Amino acid sequence: MKCNEAFSAIEHHLTSLSYKQAWKLKGEAVMQPLVLKMEEQEEVYDEFEGIKLIWSLRKTVSNSKAMALRNRQRKLYINCTSHRDNDKQSDWSHVIFDHPASFETIAMDPIQKKEIVDDFTAFGKAKEYYARMGKPWKRGYLLYGPPGTGKSTLVAAIANFLRCDIYDIELTSVPSNAELRKLLIGIRSKSVVVIEGIDCSLDLTSQRKTISKSVKGEDENDAVNSVQEQVKLFAAAVGKSEGKTSKALIRRRRMDMHIELPYCGFEGFKVSAKNYLSVESHFLFAIIRQLLQETNITPADVAENLMPKVIDEDVETSLLRLVKVLRTSKERQG
Repeated sequence: MKCNEAFSAIEHHLTSLSYKQAWKLKGEAVMQPLVLKMEEQEEVYDEFEGIKLIWSLRKTVSNSKAMALRNRQRKLYINCTSHRDNDKQSDWSHVIFDHPASFETIAMDPIQKKEIVDDFTAFGKAKEYYARMGKPWKRGYLLYGPPGTGKSTLVAAIANFLRCDIYDIELTSVPSNAELRKLLIGIRSKSVVVIEGIDCSLDLTSQRKTISKSVKGEDENDAVNSVQEQVKLFAAAVGKSEGKTSKALIRRRRMDMHIELPYCGFEGFKVSAKNYLSVESHFLFAIIRQLLQETNITPADVAENLMPKVIDEDVETSLLRLVKVLRTSKERQG
């Protein structure tokens, strides 16, 4: 932190005027005799080359912690429990997180997108409410849908929207529930915790059932319980199955909000068309709308076919390529 040079020069210039005019002064002793300066809200009058000036001291206190949090480089943490050689090595390794995903560019139905953003916004303002209710300030989201529907991209968009680090937990590399809890304790506040393929990982948890119950009396859903109990702020559990979710995740409010990411619809296509082709309407849109209703294609496949293959490729060529893929997919799906 450095003092602004212009402010220091003005303060020095106003020293004598402050003595004569100000009703209230502030004294500072910094390795020299006492220095008297203008106090906050005081005003002194000055004149420079015939121009009359009024000087007034005003203070603006900024939340430096919040500012630093917004501006700092965010990180993606990955658990490395199974790779540790000794207890001194960290449970987490990290890389710089610079994924560009945002809710403006993500190919999703606008209504669903608004529901998610509104939920984040409301929850972000509810810290005092949770404290008053005696509940931990955390929220769990279950993201599920076929591969390629944008679950990982949505997680990146969430982290960017909330300006949070991401902790990606691979449960299959965690040897015990004790190790899982140790991982969770090492997570910083205000973080997005992601459990990839949690529906598949529950099988691993049930394999630990006998040992866990004999030691701590824990049930077959220890992984879910541990995350819900200890996660600092947000948890996003990502299911990889074809639209199926485990009953262990659904019952007893394991997750606060379920977010299904289906195959690409027309609204999602329009977002991708705007992102990749900078176009919001075209005569081929009507054909694409009909084909999207008759076949299943992921947002990732739509984006891949919309992306121009050469720099000067025209919009119609890109759209026709997608139409061809959709028709082929429709024939294969019967």
